[in-house]
Amino acid sequence: MDGIELLPDDYQKYDLPFKIVIIGDSGTGKSCFSSKGIKNIFEEAYSATVGFECFTFNIRINEKVIKLQIWDTCGQDIYRSLITNFERNSSLAIIVYSIDGKSSFKHIEYWLTELKSQNPDIKIFLVGNKSDLEEYRKVSKDEGENFVKENKLDIFFETSAKSDYNVQKVFIKSAKLLYSQYIESQNEIKKKEEKEEKEEKEEKEEKEEKEEEDSEEKEDEENDLNIEEYKKGKCSLNEHKENDAINFCRE
Repeated sequence: MDGIELLPDDYQKYDLPFKIVIIGDSGTGKSCFSSKGIKNIFEEAYSATVGFECFTFNIRINEKVIKLQIWDTCGQDIYRSLITNFERNSSLAIIVYSIDGKSSFKHIEYWLTELKSQNPDIKIFLVGNKSDLEEYRKVSKDEGENFVKENKLDIFFETSAKSDYNVQKVFIKSAKLLYSQYIESQNEIKKKEEKEEKEEKEEKEEKEEKEEEDSEEKEDEENDLNIEEYKKGKCSLNEHKENDAINFCRE
């Protein structure tokens, strides 16, 4: 993968940290999905998550180390208030349903509504997990893709933790998307600063130009005044000379 390097989960140095929350009904394989994608571990008899579990996924993209702090949440109602805290503070959410469970797909509406109420601008991936259970499929791939289009989500994947299909790809894509979003935001900030700097420079130049014009006008006025005063002084001097000549002749 060009410009991408996967790093150990205990890698200490990083440039950009992001939080990701994984949500969905209990039994959709969220924990197996997380464990396989991050640690490359799959356990057939994985016990249900109690509360939440945290994973770290480190990746280098274009010389920047991205640290993904991934919160795998349970689907039980008793922990819903806890899940909202993760939703509120995350940059991206992964909603997981199981392709062999129609009810988990129908509940996506609930998870999406709750998520949007906590974090309207969050990036959202939809994942149809357990794609290895094709013979028990209850949700078609088209249904998942259409849901993403209709609800304007960011991307759709079908995955299988058991067969290692697309799982790691979801986290790599997450990191790439968040990195791209960061670069875009930095470019916007740079453009704004450049615009403000340009406007400030133009304003300063206009002010200096106005001050120069005012100074020239004032100088012209002073020159005109000096000329007038000089003319008046010269006339007065001539009058004195004429009077002196007349008086001299009379004498």
